[in-house]
Amino acid sequence: MYAEERQQAILARARAKGRVDVVAMAEEFSVTTETIRRDLTVLERAGTLRRVHGGAIPVERLGFEPALAARETVMTDEKERIAKAALEELPGDGSVIIDAGSTTARLVRIMPTDRELTVIVNSPPHATVLATRPNLHVIMLGGRVRGRTLATVDDWVLRPLADLCVDVAFMATNGCSAARGLTTPDQPEAAAKRAMIEASRRRVLLADHTKMGDDHLVRFAPLSAIDVIITDTGLDTERAGELAAAGPEIIRV
Repeated sequence: MYAEERQQAILARARAKGRVDVVAMAEEFSVTTETIRRDLTVLERAGTLRRVHGGAIPVERLGFEPALAARETVMTDEKERIAKAALEELPGDGSVIIDAGSTTARLVRIMPTDRELTVIVNSPPHATVLATRPNLHVIMLGGRVRGRTLATVDDWVLRPLADLCVDVAFMATNGCSAARGLTTPDQPEAAAKRAMIEASRRRVLLADHTKMGDDHLVRFAPLSAIDVIITDTGLDTERAGELAAAGPEIIRV
């Protein structure tokens, strides 16, 4: 097992169980405790775990939300595959919303040049990438910019969305579970996401498997509000079935 694979497995166990123990992980992966400690240091620097005595705890359990820059370095191959699969959901022409996030950022980077689209974003980095594309009409939703996610929020986002009718919304989430639906740690960002979903005819969630089964402070949509979830093959069949039973089509890439 490569170091990155082991680190992702450690992160998955921490999220599933609430914490991981250094000695137990060393025995499970047949490596030294020093190797596991190095893995935990890498994951802590990526903003996904917090070191504690004898192990580590996922940041979500402590009420932390990893910064966008940290999330950009995690699950990169999976996010690339999800973004490429999401291209199939783009309309031939018309309008789309692209939510702020590290996976949606990858969709932004590979937007095609063979069709005319109106693209609505609440992320200044998204807008910067898209604005140079001559085939795209880019609308940036104003408002307060959250430093942690670089998403615009509050009333100046909500007011324009109330008057829009968009073909497809490509959404991001911090958590996705059959019991609670889609959740995020921040109430103003949840309100913006809720308004994006309400403003769109079709809703596509882009989320890697580490988000599945996780719940955060604020719910912004039930799973029945989502038409398609595009995730990676790390999502097991049983959990995929639980999510699909709540309404959305599940695509694993």
